[in-house]
Amino acid sequence: MTANEKTLATFETRARQMILRFQQLQKENEALHAMVKKGEDELRELREKLDRQQSDYQSLKMAKMIEITDGDLSEAKVRLSRLIRDVNKCISILSDDSQ
Repeated sequence: MTANEKTLATFETRARQMILRFQQLQKENEALHAMVKKGEDELRELREKLDRQQSDYQSLKMAKMIEITDGDLSEAKVRLSRLIRDVNKCISILSDDSQ
């Protein structure tokens, strides 16, 4: 085997090794792309679920605020009456001070 043939054989071997390595890297790249896509899909689904949960929470919160039972209504009337009495006292005190 001459020096040129030996060099050519080495070159062919290295070229085949590079081709094999390229194919391995290609497969690895495809697998990584698939993993990234799966992760993005999961992230999108989780964000959608979070949005739905937040919307449900806001709706529940609003419904809870609107919900008034008889006890709450009578308690609100009592508090409002107390506030009105306090305002009337303040007005009478201010009226007495200004005279």
